[in-house]
Amino acid sequence: MVRSIALKGISKERLPLWQVVRRRLRRWGLQLAGKQLIWTTQNNTDIAVVRGKKSPNDFVVKYKEPGRPWRTPRHLHLIVELYVKSAYNEKLTMELRDHLLEVFRRVQPAHKYPPALQVYQQGDEQKFAALDAVGEYTVEFMLIVSELIFIQEKTNYPTGSLTYELYKEFGVKERFSVLHKAAFRGRR
Repeated sequence: MVRSIALKGISKERLPLWQVVRRRLRRWGLQLAGKQLIWTTQNNTDIAVVRGKKSPNDFVVKYKEPGRPWRTPRHLHLIVELYVKSAYNEKLTMELRDHLLEVFRRVQPAHKYPPALQVYQQGDEQKFAALDAVGEYTVEFMLIVSELIFIQEKTNYPTGSLTYELYKEFGVKERFSVLHKAAFRGRR
């Protein structure tokens, strides 16, 4: 007999007990390293947060693909990914962009660390699944990372958001100006 259990925040699937133990040990190891695991995507990319320095509830989003080191997603990565997906299916990419803008309107600032996903529900990515055929990132990854970045920006910058502006300008303004704004690393 194989006992199984559902893991909160990972997925709704039931896992054998040995996998639950393995995932919990990995989560504890990440916590010891200062990372709080928020989600693991279907292709086993871990999305975590680490404490930031801008406010008491600030955090920085990190991700780790299997076999690769931890990385921090940048605005430029997400916007370039939208352009790649747009070249493949412009209409569906614009629907994804509109969905992301709606997510931004719905999320609230974080009131504790680590933050929790507020809008994303497993399966939200299915409407946009065709876009997974191109680009480096899956739609699931983009939805989760974007939501966390929206929460982080609303926590630290209640009067504005660079990511929201970028998504709003995507497909409307010329590509150079959007990419230039996405690559900007100075102060706001």
